[in-house]
Amino acid sequence: MDLDPESVEVPAHRARSSSTTPPPAKKVRLTEHLAEDVTDATAGPSSVTGARNAQGKEGKGKKKRKIRRPPPPEPGSSEDVILRDVIELLGVKDAVESLAKEGKDWESPLEKGQVFEVVIDELSSNGEAIARVPSTISATPWAILVPFALPGETVRIRVYANVRLHSLADLVEVVNPNGSIRDDGRVRCRYFGTCAGCQYQMLSYETQLQLKQRVVEKAYKNFSGLPPSLVPPILPTVASPKTYGYRTKITPHFDLPPVSKRKESDDPNKLPIGFGEKGRRKVMDIEECVIATPVLNQALPGIRGNVRNKLNTYKRGATLLLRDSFKKLDIDDSSAPLVEPAPIPVSQADVGVPVDVRAVEAPATTTVDEDGTAHVCITDYKATVREHVGDTVFEFPAGSFFQNNNSVLLPLVLYVRNAIFTSATSDAASLTHLVDTYCGSGLFAITLAPHFEHVAGVEISQESIASAKNNAALNNLPPPTIAPSSDIRTKSLTFLAGKSETIFSSVSHFPPQNTVIIIDPPRKGCDKLFLQQLVAFKPAKLVYVSCNVHTQARDLGMLAELMKEVGDGKETYAIESLRGFDLFPQTAHVESVAVLKLVPSVAEQEKLE
Repeated sequence: MDLDPESVEVPAHRARSSSTTPPPAKKVRLTEHLAEDVTDATAGPSSVTGARNAQGKEGKGKKKRKIRRPPPPEPGSSEDVILRDVIELLGVKDAVESLAKEGKDWESPLEKGQVFEVVIDELSSNGEAIARVPSTISATPWAILVPFALPGETVRIRVYANVRLHSLADLVEVVNPNGSIRDDGRVRCRYFGTCAGCQYQMLSYETQLQLKQRVVEKAYKNFSGLPPSLVPPILPTVASPKTYGYRTKITPHFDLPPVSKRKESDDPNKLPIGFGEKGRRKVMDIEECVIATPVLNQALPGIRGNVRNKLNTYKRGATLLLRDSFKKLDIDDSSAPLVEPAPIPVSQADVGVPVDVRAVEAPATTTVDEDGTAHVCITDYKATVREHVGDTVFEFPAGSFFQNNNSVLLPLVLYVRNAIFTSATSDAASLTHLVDTYCGSGLFAITLAPHFEHVAGVEISQESIASAKNNAALNNLPPPTIAPSSDIRTKSLTFLAGKSETIFSSVSHFPPQNTVIIIDPPRKGCDKLFLQQLVAFKPAKLVYVSCNVHTQARDLGMLAELMKEVGDGKETYAIESLRGFDLFPQTAHVESVAVLKLVPSVAEQEKLE
């Protein structure tokens, strides 16, 4: 579940808010993966000539540059998801296949800079609006991708790039808004429509949850390869208790020219420090982020000021880290001094912190919740962050991964617990062992440990294992003794560092028929080697928690195929439930939880009948 939208690459669109004011005429050329080296080459003769003359590399009479087609996008990546949404929308399978066969699927009928009106057909799974190019403009099946627009709206757009089977465009104006779902009065952020962070602030929260449920549905339709009969109805998306002020981590950044090219006249107060502007290789100056927690917003102005006062110490731009951490204070003594948690030893290489992340002095800012929980802002990636999930305490290095919406973590772990021991599972009492793969600092292993006799967390990272062991000790797990009346079943809780190719060897002594495995992989999902080991182990139950429902769907389809190759296909994993969780309100992102149970295959069931 290691998704951080700030670090997720988003297809570039030079977006503007839906006002009647057109964007500036001058635009920055993008070099995004799909658009690189094809933007001008596919846009049409006039724009090609203009671009070449501007670069001073091509003159009149030169042949048009050959289109360089990038390799296919990584399966389940944002580019792949959008491309499949585009192909599904175009709906003319033969025509699309013909274009691809003739090598014309990159030859756009549109010119760069072309302005026209379209009616939005639907939203992509990434939150971008998709429209078909009107037949009056092009007879070739082609689509337009535009940000901040909604289905049913008539919008004026300006094309700025062409990629495979679709073009990328700026939103110039919403000509005819969809009043049934758009309400711009809901927008709380002054940067919305320009900042790349949020997509859905103009929508009611109920509508956002419905859209995210639809994303899960489409993912299993387009990526799993499973017949519809094997995919249960997608359950409603679980809402986040907080829809604003929930992000416990933000990473504003800034760019600087080399020291040799700086001028004494440069005004440090004009340096943009913030987040990426939608569709531009440009940093926006951001003074507040309405989805970040209060303590981060209180600390941000002082941190920005400290950076500007010390710009001469930076050789280049940098990424800043602001992380919400808390310590329990006595409610009757809110003036008690706040002591930050002691650092956990950690290597920068292991936590994956970019080398340009800079610890910056933070002002002494705290906020105190109604229950007496005091929050502080941590800016040093080596420092220790403390969070609570219900009554469970977690500590981890600020530069390591931990989910960024604390308010929804307790509902998430309770849902996973209840899904494991659902009444539909007649042998729930026999589930005595738990393996938490990709366990990180132990979120699932520790919160679920009281319900199992033996628990193992497996992780490649040695530092994450150190954090997990520390967290187990903080929560007194396993307990020294278990009273007969205790609800805690835990007899052993271990955390083991293991390589992905041998991840199950460390738990080979666990009885598969009594074991539940939780899979919580990175955004790219599981590789085939991991799934092959999983199938060889064959646990009684699986819970797959994913920050990328598209790779989750792909993996479960692969799992079904691998099960046919084991034991003559006598058993398979049936999907008991699928449900989205909204960890990032106001954005298009949705997490997904799939619960599976080992059952006789359809062929075996027919024999038994």
